[in-house]
Amino acid sequence: MDELNTRYSASWLSDDLKEDELLSRFRAQLARITSPDDAPQAEDIIHNIPVYAGDTVRTAAQDSAQRKALLAEWTDIFGHGAGVFAIRNAMDDLAVLDRATAIFTSIIEAEKSGSAGGGDHFAKAGANDRIWNALEKHCLADPENFAAYYGNDTVAMASEAWLGRGYQVTAQVNRVNPGGEAQKPHRDYHLGFMQADQTRDFPAHVHRLSAALTLQGAIAHCDMPVESGPTQLLPFSQHFLEGYLAFSKPAFQAYFTEHYVQIPLQKGDMVFFNPALMHAAGANISSDILRMANLLQISSAFGRAMESVNRQALCLALYPVLARAQADKSLSARAIRNVIHASAEGYSFPTNLDNDPPIGGLAPKTQAQLMQEGLAAGTSEAELSDQLEQLRLRQQS
Repeated sequence: MDELNTRYSASWLSDDLKEDELLSRFRAQLARITSPDDAPQAEDIIHNIPVYAGDTVRTAAQDSAQRKALLAEWTDIFGHGAGVFAIRNAMDDLAVLDRATAIFTSIIEAEKSGSAGGGDHFAKAGANDRIWNALEKHCLADPENFAAYYGNDTVAMASEAWLGRGYQVTAQVNRVNPGGEAQKPHRDYHLGFMQADQTRDFPAHVHRLSAALTLQGAIAHCDMPVESGPTQLLPFSQHFLEGYLAFSKPAFQAYFTEHYVQIPLQKGDMVFFNPALMHAAGANISSDILRMANLLQISSAFGRAMESVNRQALCLALYPVLARAQADKSLSARAIRNVIHASAEGYSFPTNLDNDPPIGGLAPKTQAQLMQEGLAAGTSEAELSDQLEQLRLRQQS
């Protein structure tokens, strides 16, 4: 039995430990320093965060050996070091950046007037203006500016350093207005968008893997002094394995509030960080700075299934079968859940967050949830068909 318990504790995480015990381990892992040897090509280290010059990146981009060396340095920072770095003057053509800012501003105003403006998972309503799927909206509004903007070597190199080739970029513009409060400290997509009780359903190796599937980035569209609230960061916090279970606990939120750091940014600077790093948009206590950043959420090519499956068709074919099996008890509740897991889409993303926002949680409902709720409520086949079709339409860009 002791051997089984040991194997269980190694394979599955639990937050049954007392909060102070978890926090003690967390603090110990954060008691590190970034040395110049950890980031030899950085021009500075501020609050343990390596800071690079844009010219260093642009020079390295032109030589394959230098490029590989810089990518290796960044990979090590993301995975084994502070988990975050910044690049000064990463976007050196500010006319391109200003044009993109004008596009984003017009989109924000159009969506606000149409009551379609996006909210934020981790901030109070009204604290900011959010553009969901800014990547597509930007491209369709001005393809030439989009090409000049995303032709940037820094975005490509940071993405490849952590994810390799074939990555997929998504972008969500966030404008925090004067008086906007700070976000709640959090980790990010994938497990960071789940409630703690949901993350317990994933074995320990998935907690490790989640951070390797995406990369977070931010492009500053204006000067961001500390009073405007640039991103609050907790270097080295990505190393804490139980972090997805623990980040929402009061003691961890309080520790973050006492120990986070911020780097003031200038227009054209960029920051990239491991999604498991605890972070939060800062409070904008300025009187006149509309703090705009383009937030990049970049995904690994490997986070996709091998085959395309029409799961909506599977749901509609199976629903009457499962309803009968539930009524005559020819399948157990567990077996019915297993069938739904094998056939219905059980994950909320990707979706169109303008049309399909989270309700009562951090993620929208899935096909699997609609199937399970329908069986529990006795929903008719026609009603479920309509719900699934409405879900499909909401998810389209």
